[in-house]
Amino acid sequence: MTLPHPDRRLHAYDPDTRLAEEALRGQFPEDWHYVSPRPAWAATRVSLRSAPDVASPQVTEALTGEPLEVLWENAGGWAMTRTRHDGYLGWARLDTLAHQGPEDSALVVSALRGHAFAGPKVSFPVLAELALGMRLGRGAGDIVEEAGRRWHPVELPGGQAAWVQEVVLRPLAPVDPVTLALRFLETPYVWGGRSAWGLDCSGLTQLVYAACGRSLPRDADQQQEALRVVDTPAPGDLAFFPGHVGLMLDERRMIHANALHMRVTVETLGEGMYGQRLQASCSGFGRWPA
Repeated sequence: MTLPHPDRRLHAYDPDTRLAEEALRGQFPEDWHYVSPRPAWAATRVSLRSAPDVASPQVTEALTGEPLEVLWENAGGWAMTRTRHDGYLGWARLDTLAHQGPEDSALVVSALRGHAFAGPKVSFPVLAELALGMRLGRGAGDIVEEAGRRWHPVELPGGQAAWVQEVVLRPLAPVDPVTLALRFLETPYVWGGRSAWGLDCSGLTQLVYAACGRSLPRDADQQQEALRVVDTPAPGDLAFFPGHVGLMLDERRMIHANALHMRVTVETLGEGMYGQRLQASCSGFGRWPA
């Protein structure tokens, strides 16, 4: 059996249970079973893992309100899940998924980080952590003004009522990838992360590009394939390395989430021991297609 594109990150099939997604029908022996995906939404920041086990590596993260697909479940409360915006697969806990998502007129979080509260006051309990790009439903009731703050009633995925300050929801001003990426400086490094609470190298570049209206795949090698190769980088271009990616600030300086410093830092290619190592391993630069 040979698949045309046997990428387990994108194609849902399991030789142990002989299950595969409907889109792969005909690629496997006759005794295989095929399933059609059903819609779901991230009820919180949902960790997608390489196996149905909390000890397995996180492969990506779905942000609150993002649409997902559930392919199949196991008896342990896990589901093979796909993120709809980039088609990435991983195992998620069923209790982190919602069956109802935000409406088309959803409120979009523009702050790098924030919180949803149980009531219109900062002393109320925190119900959810928010991050750039998350989508929240509009809640019932009116905006509440309190001590110069404006609180919006919202609905979290799954229907829970909450309150968010208006400053967290103000539309993001037009921004370029470089300016936005620099706001993530010192953000902790988290393997598979996609938010300002913690992210990895390709999570940073994907998130920044998405906020600028440009859709990138999830992983560094996928991003390299998606971009146009250039010899000399300009601000906003991506630099690629084995299993790694960064965003160029100019011809030499690069911002990236990295596991050496365990945070988002700026490096100069060719400068210092780390910069020299990066320059030596650089496999090329990519630019968004004109």
